[in-house]
Amino acid sequence: MNTLQFDYLKHVTDGLDRDAVLNELMAAFGRDVWNFAFFMTRSREMADDVAQDVFVKVYQQLYEFRGQSTIKTWLLAITRNTARDVLRSAWVRRVVLFDRLYPHAGTSPSAERESMDKLMAEEIWAVVLKLPRKLREVLLMNSHYGLSMKEMADVLQVSVGTVKSRLHRARAAVNRRLAQEASWTGEEEWT
Repeated sequence: MNTLQFDYLKHVTDGLDRDAVLNELMAAFGRDVWNFAFFMTRSREMADDVAQDVFVKVYQQLYEFRGQSTIKTWLLAITRNTARDVLRSAWVRRVVLFDRLYPHAGTSPSAERESMDKLMAEEIWAVVLKLPRKLREVLLMNSHYGLSMKEMADVLQVSVGTVKSRLHRARAAVNRRLAQEASWTGEEEWT
């Protein structure tokens, strides 16, 4: 990541075309931006809109990046703020959003283990997606993007202590919910 950040800063200081820099950022981080937007909004259509808005903002603010954080942290902060703005909009508040279940891809009977792993992952993600946004976002930033406590605090504009507290509460909520679901189905509790 550091070489990409260095290359980006070199492009900016050399005065190269903003389009080339934006294309490089979209290629490197486009999937991360979309995934984070989806995780925040729980809607593919809204995630598409948020990701597009993020890169429009990045294009407009390209020369304002000072390198005080990593590019990924900067992009995730913009994504978070854009998703929050979309979710706060009057239009979204008036529309009832239905949680969508992921369609189960067909697997062959010989891939039983792969199928079981996929079902478990889907179950865990379904539980995570039901968490309040504040807990959901720290869990995603930590487990999927590997951000440090400091980076998460920067993105969320809260203290490191608040990040630690939210992450602890998120993990506890997921574990509690998975244990409840396991006991409802008669399965053993797993950690």
